Amino acid sequence: MKRDDARTQRVLLLRHSETEWSRTGRYTGRTDKPLTEAGRQAAAHLRDQIGVGQAPPDTVFVSPLLRARETCDALELSMPGLLRDDLVEWDYGDYEGLTPSEIHDIDPSWDLWVSGAPGGESPDDVTRRIDRFMAELQSLRGTGQALVVAHGHVLRGLACRWIGQPIRLGRNLRLGAGSVSELGWNRGVPVIERWNDSP
Repeated sequence: MKRDDARTQRVLLLRHSETEWSRTGRYTGRTDKPLTEAGRQAAAHLRDQIGVGQAPPDTVFVSPLLRARETCDALELSMPGLLRDDLVEWDYGDYEGLTPSEIHDIDPSWDLWVSGAPGGESPDDVTRRIDRFMAELQSLRGTGQALVVAHGHVLRGLACRWIGQPIRLGRNLRLGAGSVSELGWNRGVPVIERWNDSP
């Protein structure tokens, strides 16, 4: 991505807070799980951590899945989030709801970032979604910031695409529930300013 000084200077990435499945390590793609009570409480504290009360974002993008919307609602922003289907989590297909150890029993060599999910999305499918969203993000005008509230794998892929890399490098980026990351610029070069900052 090339720098245009009229475009948004900072992009905050917020992974949704805890759900029952994220707490137990189950792959949660399209299953629409709500936040746990602990997740709701943690989400309410994120407002101060990311500073949206003092410097509200110019634009807020949110996955339409419930866990992302509940996390965004907890921030009590003065503007509604713009729902974007391209921000939904990776479709895990046959592996939806399984733990990594359960998947390993089925296919010991499985790597989501390389082969995708049987009956779900491939890395190319997810890359196309992320790139569509990136085009919209690039078109924003303003000197402030955008906030993106979404999911672990799709946000890891988005960070990779921001710095011009294939999403498979997302396997090297850990991203906890309720964590905050920041994308920005350094001398005109897109960079990851901070990553996986948890309360």
